[in-house]
Amino acid sequence: MKTLSAYNQVEVPCFMYGTAWKKEETTRLVELAVISGFTAIDTANQLIHYDEALVGDALQSLDKKGIGRNQLFLQTKFTSVNGQDHRTPYDASADLTTQVRQSIDSSLLHLHTDQLDSYVLHGPYHRTGLDAADWEVWNAIEDLYDAGKARIIGVSNVSADQLSELCIKARVKPMIVQNRCYASRGWDKEVRGICRANKIIYQGFSLLTANGGVMAAPAVKAIAKTLNATVAQTIFAFSLQIGMLPLTGTTNEQHMKEDLGAIPLTLSPEDLWKIETIATTADSTA
Repeated sequence: MKTLSAYNQVEVPCFMYGTAWKKEETTRLVELAVISGFTAIDTANQLIHYDEALVGDALQSLDKKGIGRNQLFLQTKFTSVNGQDHRTPYDASADLTTQVRQSIDSSLLHLHTDQLDSYVLHGPYHRTGLDAADWEVWNAIEDLYDAGKARIIGVSNVSADQLSELCIKARVKPMIVQNRCYASRGWDKEVRGICRANKIIYQGFSLLTANGGVMAAPAVKAIAKTLNATVAQTIFAFSLQIGMLPLTGTTNEQHMKEDLGAIPLTLSPEDLWKIETIATTADSTA
């Protein structure tokens, strides 16, 4: 699989399989995704939406089938108390630095590894600005990076202002950003611009589910027909071509293979422009 390079020269597979909402099907679906061709897996130590331990079970099963840890890129996240239910993977009464350390140690046990490829702050504590809690958590994540527990570090669900502040003030700025990506916001154009300026890998999730109107647009269907591709493949090919690392969470084996089939597709500059601007121009349904 093609790769993208983080600014610290770590290579990241260009397409990632997401494990949110998979529940008891997590193990089976992670195995299926890897056998279908995915080499990067995204999860989180947050039982509301993920089951990280079941990802680990899939990794052990895959290892027995000859697909070892060194062949896979593993990404997980620290989720703060306000994103958890009562099943926190750390002592919720402890200081934030301790919470981060306990969470990553739990993740390493779940995933049967001594080093993560990517460790991500699941999101700042507030929608705007970064406060003392955010900085304590980020400093703890920087320390984990320094200690070699993660090859790259990043942040998810972040605004442009928050990311700018992090890039300016952090001792170690993020290597990746993972955001829900809306076509109506220019496919997160402002955040992507900051990422590009700082050589940060941008990961986009909900590319299909957050953009149903774009998926149904005649212009996008016409581009897909020209490519002899599905609409989903067309959106993923678009994202790859503009420098984005897409995530997919499909539970369908055929769709897994089709999604990976987007990697070699090439859109024309005109078609790229049409999709990039389709939800922000008057002719979005053209």
